Amino acid sequence: MATAPFDPEAVRAFEHASWQRAASVYKATFASATRPFIESLLDAVHVARGTRLLDIACGPGFLTSAGRARGAVARGLDFSPAMLAVASKRERAVRFDEGDAEALPYADGEFDAAVSNFGIHHVPRPLFALREAHRVLRAGGRVAFSFWAEPGENVAWKLVFDAVARHGDRAAARTPVPGGGFGTAAQCADALREVGFADSTTRLVYATWQHRDAQALVTALRAGTARMAAMLNAQRPDPMIAIIADIAENAERYRGADGIAVPIAAVIAAGART
Repeated sequence: MATAPFDPEAVRAFEHASWQRAASVYKATFASATRPFIESLLDAVHVARGTRLLDIACGPGFLTSAGRARGAVARGLDFSPAMLAVASKRERAVRFDEGDAEALPYADGEFDAAVSNFGIHHVPRPLFALREAHRVLRAGGRVAFSFWAEPGENVAWKLVFDAVARHGDRAAARTPVPGGGFGTAAQCADALREVGFADSTTRLVYATWQHRDAQALVTALRAGTARMAAMLNAQRPDPMIAIIADIAENAERYRGADGIAVPIAAVIAAGART
């Protein structure tokens, strides 16, 4: 079967619908997977008191709030009105803007630092978003973004992908072809260099994702993600039972008194505008 052509508007519509749906439950489902990497991102761009900070694809604004807590003049941007409503309600002292990461509504050199916590790879064309981040940074300004590490490092994802491969269909969702994200840390660094950032670096940061059991882990992914949710929600009922049982069996080694603490890992990629 021929691969469908890349359609940026189809990707944008899919992602927009996904995050509109996830907004109200994100804090209770998937935020516990993404929040452990916030401080590493802020460190990578040297956020301190007075830093003019832009949080791209800010979602409910957890990173934006963390930047403000360090004394930054923080601002968040997202294309999902539902996410922005959550962000504005929980953090009234920060300005949140509705806009497109591929066409930022800011002046050249307006910010000292730009960050995105698991957001850049969700835009149709990640290079466009990074190029825009480069434009709105002052000379010497820094950018950093997080991206999920390869499954070999990111155990939670490996458990799910392996179980679906054994019992289900990883292509069941028929989601739009992505415009090009990142598969490896090297690709993250290459993307930064391609749009003009210097001193590009990547490092792996590890955390754990705590859940009561495998069912709770899958429920969080189905409720609080985009492509992963689409894949899981597209599985037929009987294979889905087998998938959860498979995850449970292989996650047992991570069980403690409070449930399963599954290792997760992210790449933190950073660079500077010369």
